[in-house]
This record gives sequence, C-alpha cells and structure tokens, in this order.
Amino acid sequence: MGRYSVFSIIKNGLTGNQGWTATWRSPAPKPSYDVIIVGGGGHGLATAHYLAKEHGITNVAVVEKGWLGSGNIGRNTTIVRSNYMLPANAHFYEWSMKLWEGLSQDLNYNVMFSQRGVLNLAHTPGQLDAYARRGNSMRVAGIDAELLSPEEIGKLAPGIDLSPNARFPIVGGLFQPRGGTARHDAVAWGYAHAASERGVDMIENCEVTGFLFEEGRVVGVQTTRGEIRAKKVGVAVAGNTSTVLRLAGLDKLPIESHVLQAFVSEPLKPLIDTVITFGAGHLYISQSDKGGLVFGGDIDGYNSYAQRGNLPVIEDVVTGGLAVFPNLARLRLLRMWGGIMDMSMDGSPIICKGPIEGLYINAGWCYGGFKATPASGWCFAHTIAKDAPHKLNEAFTLDRFCKGYVLDEKGVGPTARLH
Repeated sequence: MGRYSVFSIIKNGLTGNQGWTATWRSPAPKPSYDVIIVGGGGHGLATAHYLAKEHGITNVAVVEKGWLGSGNIGRNTTIVRSNYMLPANAHFYEWSMKLWEGLSQDLNYNVMFSQRGVLNLAHTPGQLDAYARRGNSMRVAGIDAELLSPEEIGKLAPGIDLSPNARFPIVGGLFQPRGGTARHDAVAWGYAHAASERGVDMIENCEVTGFLFEEGRVVGVQTTRGEIRAKKVGVAVAGNTSTVLRLAGLDKLPIESHVLQAFVSEPLKPLIDTVITFGAGHLYISQSDKGGLVFGGDIDGYNSYAQRGNLPVIEDVVTGGLAVFPNLARLRLLRMWGGIMDMSMDGSPIICKGPIEGLYINAGWCYGGFKATPASGWCFAHTIAKDAPHKLNEAFTLDRFCKGYVLDEKGVGPTARLH
C-alpha cells in the first residue's frame, strides 16, 4: 500500500494526485482469524496495530458495524493529557502521552499531535490547593506539571478574563506543558493504515449480532456478513459495550451509557493557544488549526444511546465559556455532535480478560477515551497476546467493583454520571 513521504507527495502533486492508493484494505471476511477485534474506533484499531507490531499477530480482523472512525474517535474534542493523580491512572496515561509523542513516526501518518499544553483554571484557594496536590503527585510520578499564578496565566492566554470583578475570579491554575491536541480522524486513519500494512483486515459495514460458543468458550462472532471464527475475541466498542456484551450473556456490567456533546464555532483569528478548562463549571476549550473553537462540557444526566445533543447542555457549556472569555459573546456556533460515553462506576477504564474464556474487554473510558487511545491499544494487545495484563493495566479489572479496589480519581463514589 506504500509509505507516505515528501517524495510521494511531490510525485503525486506533479501527476494530478492520481497515484494514491487506498489508505487501508477492506476485504471480505475470511472464515477464521487468530484474533477478532469488535469495534473499528481508535481503541480497536490501535489494538490491531500493536498486536501486529509488538506481538507479531497479523491474522487479525477489525470488525466495524459502520465505517472506520464513525464512533467516538471522530466525535470528541481531541484533547491529550496525562494530568492524573492516582498512581494507576497516572502511569497509564503518561505511557499514552509518550506513545503520542512518537505516534506520527510510528504509524507513518501525520496525526497532527500539537503539544500546546493543558491548563486547568482554579477559582478558589481550596481548588488551587487541590491542584497543587495533584501537580505534586504528577511530579513524583515523573509527569510534567506547573502551578501558575494569574499573571502567568495572563501571559499564556492573553484573551482570558482575569479581572477581580469576574463572576468566577481566577486565582491560579495547573498547567501540563506536554499536553495538547491531535486530529481525531487522522488518528483513526493512521492506525488503520499501519495495521493494514502489517496484514490486518479492516472489515467495515459488518455488525456483530451474536457470539459463537464451544464448551463455554467464545470461538467467534456472528455478523451481518456471516459467521467469523477466531481463537480470541476482543471487544472495544465504547458506549455500545453493554449492548454488544449482552449478546455474550453479560447482562450486568458496571457501565452506563450517556451522551457527551461537543461543539465547534465559526473560525476566528488566533485567540487560544492552549487547551483551557473552566474550574467553576465543566468546560474545556481549544482552538483548531482552522480557527474554530472546539469545546465541550458535561454529559447528559440521563442514559442514552443517541448521537445528538440538546439545548440545556448547549446553554450550560456556552455560559461557562463566556465566564472565562466574555469576548466570545457574539461568536456563532458552527456545528455540534454527540458521542456515546461508556461511564464506569469509578471513572476509570476496564482492560482485562473477560469472565468468559476467549473474550477480552476494553471499556469504561468515560471522558478519557481519546487521550488513552495509544496506551489502551498497547495494553489491550498485550492482554490478548499474553493472556495476562501488563503492569500498566493490571489494576483495570472488571472484578475490582466486586472486590472494592476501585480507582475513584474524582472521589465522587459509584455514580457514573458524576465521573
């Protein structure tokens, strides 16, 4: 399928761009594979890539009910960070950050990773103390973190409202310089391209309708394109985890599905050079390379599988944005969309062998799915290949909710919508 390079760009530019080949192969499914990955989003594609690259397992099929990248990987606000406090989460997301830093070279595909930094605003002394604690935990784990004063924030984000009469005065913030953004669809395409080059089959428009069992073991899947058998089946379908695993007989999972909306404004001249989060509410905002402001906030408070939004959340998010940047009041909203979030009961992910032999589960990503894409795929591939978790994901078990070993990063208890 060829590698991308400056020479191929020049060659195709001089020949009318007629020589480009397909970015990935999408063949008819074979009767059987060594591994089937259900879900053609970022985590599923990353898993396939690392199975092939790190473990030499290339007889792999990625089965996607729609087109590759049609789910949450293309429906997010593109933020990448590793500013977590609990050790299990901190080390996992920092490994993801390190993979992000070399991802374009690894995939031979520009994922447009921009380390513009991530700034969490503090609006009370107590909140600033909590950020200092988190920042100290990060630094102990070898992760970059800086506590900023309002004056330093003003230099970093000149358009922000730092007036003492603001509704929510800014008293400081926690900054991770290595955080930033990446192009979400390019991440999906890059992983699909790299995995396909190593022999992985991308099977699109192929919905899983059931699982195949022999002697209590999962041995494949039933799909709208026929029966496909495999030695191992990994499920990475984000907000559809409950519905897909119900087909395997797993009716009770510690996961709720909620809609998370995202928004893009009309383009404007450069204003926000970093990623900024509002500490007195729930808002995160950055500016894309095209000039549009990309932002989001809270999930809907009720369970849903709809990939569309509603007006109350728009009002809430926009209000938060104007509290920080009043100069955006006349900006027009260009478009919006929704993604289905698989909210776990402690806000941390699940990457493990399933309770049924031959079944492996990747789920419970809450808000952390996009930034975790490389480490999620890397750890899930290791778990599938070795039949055992890597040290980085050994805490992300399904049975931790029964044993009480929860990873409650926010400290809000077993209430999925609060994570």
